[in-house]
Order: sequence, then structure tokens, then C-alpha cells
Amino acid sequence: MHKEITRCQWCGSDEQYVDYHDKEWGRQVKDDRTLFEFLVLESAQAGLSWITILRRRSAYQEAFANFDVDQVAAYNNEAVEQLLKESGIIKHRNKIESTITNAQLFKKVQVEYGSFYNYLYSFLPEQQPIVNHWPSLQHVPATTEISDKIAKDMKKKGFKFFGSTICYAYMQAVGMVNDHIATCSFKYE
Repeated sequence: MHKEITRCQWCGSDEQYVDYHDKEWGRQVKDDRTLFEFLVLESAQAGLSWITILRRRSAYQEAFANFDVDQVAAYNNEAVEQLLKESGIIKHRNKIESTITNAQLFKKVQVEYGSFYNYLYSFLPEQQPIVNHWPSLQHVPATTEISDKIAKDMKKKGFKFFGSTICYAYMQAVGMVNDHIATCSFKYE
């Protein structure tokens, strides 16, 4: 007998969104390259829909050196001007410049904590992902006390385009928080 698949409502039926939901969202990420990738993408998303950024993910990958934090941290004004001409990414000077600044700050956090992962997980109870059991999408918060703390600390360190709402979306994306609804077929995969 074939079991019916249930998904979180936010992904709808868009193939790319469904694939992202099924294979990535809410799954714990431990490597700093992917954590940096999502920092870039979530920061670019500020004020836009996630699907807008998801559809441009490969362009961001190309524009930002396959999310190599060392290379991005070394970008200069000439690189910014070139990126403003890129067709595939959001042409927002402040977001592009903040990506470079955030890469430099990301590296400082890596030195201070051993990895960006260690830094992020220092905010979580027992340094473990949080698994929520929301009955529906309407119960999922936009921010939490932990996302407030992380965003505030990152702002103090100089990170840009990373307020509490973006931080919580980031936490969901990289599996610091598992917010798949209770009936989602992908909650524990």
C-alpha cells in the first residue's frame, strides 16, 4: 500500500520549492561552507520571497566563488562593480557589500570559536538542534528568543541584513530548528 506524502504548506507545488523542502530545509548542516552559503542567501532574501532567491541560487554560487568564504572576504570595490552587472543575482549594492563584510566577520567568528557552527550552536540548549512539533504553519513563529539573541550578537559583531526574522529563517534552513509541521512526511528524514 502506498503512503500519502504530506508536506509543510509553505512549499506549495513549485518543483524547486518542493525539492528544497524535501531534501534540505530543517536538516542539520554542520559544515561552515554551507552555513556561509545560507548566510549569503538568507541575507540576500531580506525584503524578498525565499523562492526568488532559491531560483537564483546557482547565480549566487557563481558570483560568490562557490561560497568560498576566504575568496568572498577578499572581494574589493572592483568585484562589487562587477557583481552589480551580474544578471542572476539581486543588484543591491548594500547587500553585495554586506556579503563581503559578512564573509570577513564570518572568518573572525571561525577563528574565535573554531568554526561558525560552534558559534551558532553555543546559543542552543545543550548545543543541539531544536525540534518543534507545530500542528500547522500558522503556529510557527517568525522569531524566537534564541533568534533574537543570535541576531543581536551578530549585529554587535557587525553583520548586516541579518535581523531576528532572517536569523530564524536561517536557523530553519540549516536545521538548527526543525519546524516541519507534525504531520509532514519529511519531519524526521
